[in-house]
Amino acid sequence: MTISSRDRVRRTFDRQAVDRMPIDLGAHFSTGISAFAYARLREYLGLADKPIRIIDPVQFLAHVDDDVLERFSCDVRILRAPWAATRPWTPRDGRSFQIPAAMDPQLQADGSWTVARNSQTMRMPAGGYFFDGGWPSFEDRPWAVQAAALRTEAERLRATGSAVFLMQSVWAFFSDNPEWLMRAAEDPEAMAAENAKRCDEAIAHVGRLIDLLGDQVDIIDMNADLGAQKAPMIGPKLYQQVSFPFVKRVIDFIHANSDWKVFMHSCGAICPLIPFLADAGVDALNPVQISANGMDPQVLKQRFGKRLVFWGGGCNTQQVLGTGTPDEVRVNVRQLVGTLGADGGMVFTAVHNIMGDVPPQNIVAMYDQALVSGRELAAVPA
Repeated sequence: MTISSRDRVRRTFDRQAVDRMPIDLGAHFSTGISAFAYARLREYLGLADKPIRIIDPVQFLAHVDDDVLERFSCDVRILRAPWAATRPWTPRDGRSFQIPAAMDPQLQADGSWTVARNSQTMRMPAGGYFFDGGWPSFEDRPWAVQAAALRTEAERLRATGSAVFLMQSVWAFFSDNPEWLMRAAEDPEAMAAENAKRCDEAIAHVGRLIDLLGDQVDIIDMNADLGAQKAPMIGPKLYQQVSFPFVKRVIDFIHANSDWKVFMHSCGAICPLIPFLADAGVDALNPVQISANGMDPQVLKQRFGKRLVFWGGGCNTQQVLGTGTPDEVRVNVRQLVGTLGADGGMVFTAVHNIMGDVPPQNIVAMYDQALVSGRELAAVPA
């Protein structure tokens, strides 16, 4: 059985048989690749030297080109309105990247680069791979102009036969900002009232997107980093009061008005909160940070494998991908896919982005093993 990429992804959500596990690289800002690692990967693969477009200026992620997606048998394409204009920037080593024209990095005396825009400032240290600090927007176009660009890009992506992932980062009514956490703990009723207003705004925005894009899209994301490395940042009872009802309202609206699936990105040790995400109607959980406390992949699969698709968890980025050998990477992928992907319900990608210093050999080992293991799983009767 051979099916299209889009059908492969949709059948995975519906727990139907597939010819192999779907694969993702770069469909979301937490499943992507550092532009520095991407440049070395293209060279290692012997692919054409072409401009590397930056899709996320803060994390400095590359837009993954079709030749790389095809090399790794990827099934998902990211939908973002292209920048209105770009310009080249060469941070070091003679390597130039295409950044949004509104971004103006300034070299500092210590070798770092800073960007200041709309009261937000971010900094890339000398020799660094991404920016820290604020998250300035580099999009100045009116919504009508952005919408037209989104629609055109969606139609192009739909023609590829891939699943289309609308990267809009719908806020999930939670912030890891200490001030927000303190306010929620001190006055949960006021925070719930504030989130209720934001919920109305979120539903109106998502409604515009559904009207605009309709059946051109398969997945949309919500984002809230609920966990740190050792524990959730918010207790289950407080989360249930101040966040859960509004996450559910938005997801219910999406499901009632489209056939889009909802991808929830939340890093960290979030196992105590996953039942709420499942009850809210989340379809896929990312990044499945198996290196965090309480995130044992066998436990996650046993408890939530029938309710959620694991979009991630395919390779340990903290302890294996960047520091292990290619053989160690292959072993790690084989083990994690065998656990989280058993009986279906997994879209392969690493635990969060591929960082700037990851060797290209390890990236190739990871994706090649994912394809092999994904086919092996599909051949095993459920």
